Amino acid sequence: MGDGVETLPSSKPLEGTAAASPIVFSDTLGLFQRAYGTGLDTVVVFASPWGLEELCTTRKFWRIIADRLSQHGIASLRFDWPGTGDGRDDIDFSSGLERWRKALIEAADKARLLSGASRVVIIGQSLGAAVAAETAPHIEGLAALALLAPVISGRFYTRELAVWSSMVDADLGLPDAQRIKGAVSIASLTMTPEIAADVKKINLLSLSEKPADTCLLLARADRPNDAELAGHLEKLGVAVTVEAFTDYDKLISNPVISHLPLNVADRLVDWSVALADGRPAQKSADETNLGGQIRGDGFVETPVAFGPNNRLSGVLCKPLGDSKGHTVLFLSSSYDRRVGWGRTTVDMARRLARDGVSSLRFDIANAGDSPPIPGMPEQVLYTHAPEMDVADALDYLDVIGLGRPVVAGRCSGAFLGLHCAVLDERISGAVLVNPVTFYWAPELSVEDVVREGNRTLEDYGSRAMRLDTFKRLFRGELDIRAILRNLARGVSGRIRGLARKLLRSRTVEGRAIYSAFDELKLRQVPLTLVYAEKDSGREHFNYYFDQAGDKVQGFDNVKVAVIPDADHNLTPEHARNVYIDAIRALAFKTR
Repeated sequence: MGDGVETLPSSKPLEGTAAASPIVFSDTLGLFQRAYGTGLDTVVVFASPWGLEELCTTRKFWRIIADRLSQHGIASLRFDWPGTGDGRDDIDFSSGLERWRKALIEAADKARLLSGASRVVIIGQSLGAAVAAETAPHIEGLAALALLAPVISGRFYTRELAVWSSMVDADLGLPDAQRIKGAVSIASLTMTPEIAADVKKINLLSLSEKPADTCLLLARADRPNDAELAGHLEKLGVAVTVEAFTDYDKLISNPVISHLPLNVADRLVDWSVALADGRPAQKSADETNLGGQIRGDGFVETPVAFGPNNRLSGVLCKPLGDSKGHTVLFLSSSYDRRVGWGRTTVDMARRLARDGVSSLRFDIANAGDSPPIPGMPEQVLYTHAPEMDVADALDYLDVIGLGRPVVAGRCSGAFLGLHCAVLDERISGAVLVNPVTFYWAPELSVEDVVREGNRTLEDYGSRAMRLDTFKRLFRGELDIRAILRNLARGVSGRIRGLARKLLRSRTVEGRAIYSAFDELKLRQVPLTLVYAEKDSGREHFNYYFDQAGDKVQGFDNVKVAVIPDADHNLTPEHARNVYIDAIRALAFKTR
């Protein structure tokens, strides 16, 4: 397309490697990565962390390791714990953490069957590492454990999680009344009470049975308990190798600017390859159990892989009866996996299915479970690359008879939705939530913009009036110089903006924006813009457009909804209800 999207080295369509193959078990979704060439007699199972760690970066981290293992003849299986990710949550959790332990045992059984391997290696991180260590004696064929920054004390973990959750809520600007209390939660993800109760009982220093013969422990330098765990495992007869997990905090930071520890990925691959020792699988691989569906209250979900070489990983959610209205194509934000912030997308997809509306959610290339396209840059946000992914999703929906969808996305997903609606007439409407901008200058760095922050003057003003903001300033938790820079930039920007508003249609940016909106108006493609009242993107919108109630002057195809007391991610329930209501309205709109 034209101006407004960062250009790439090449616009030639390139096929990526195939996404992992889906498999349903234990009321949840797993992904099996085949071995390339001759499969070895060792298969790897990943035990994921929980919460923000899993949402932001670990899913991509697992996928990178899985791809590299497959190149060495080692297959692998990764999965969502029941009640998390793409798994069902309308199930019985009265058995507590035992539900997760059984899922891990079944994952190992499936991995051996699918690969033909007899030996299992489990790589677990954080809470997943703790569950793996406790469950290990019950896993058939277990050869070794890799424990990455393991949770050693469940009580300490939940207390630490509460502090981290408070920091996340403060950064989002959530007032006290909107923060989840009385539960183990973070980033609007709440752990099932029965699971949480058992998590608090975890104490790996009290393990009485040897979990495995061999263990690689990647320890954090600031956690002396990690070294203590190594000593305890050695007393149980485990051959333990302890190495430093450097930059762990960077791994679990903002996914846009986080740096995956690829040296750690390489170490885990080398360690697994050494354990496999070149021995070929004893049995033939049996993939008859691949695929499957997840059925819940009013919905049925089918995990899918689509696009050239099945390079994109997604989930098709349909009603139990016939589909009604337009299909919804969800576009993920940033590098969040397809389930969405706080599993918002999963929740909305299933609610829509109960209304009769089908939907597709998927990971764009190089995010979550979809591998990258060769030749594309590592940073794909606000580039042309995801447009090819959306085009492949539209092709897939056409083939299965669910074409001409409404697209829905937040932040960078909203930006992508707007530009794809301009490019592809198969999109019948768009719900765009908190788009920071409608135009991205090619010289702008996504990482720099995220680091600098982009809050409105009103947002800073309301935050400054809160007592906890003053406390954080005095404790040194806030960067006062960065805040002052943003305030100065905001004030000067307002002054410049008043002058520039008269010239807004004469700039490169203005021409690109009006061209996009004019095209959609000409085709009468309905757009609904949804903004949190104090979101920075609303200033951008107000600069270029004149709002009159829920309408936009000069654009009869555009509606606007403004949500009070909401953050950029639409964390509060009332904000999410506005979002899904906007989607419903377009899904059932006739043209």
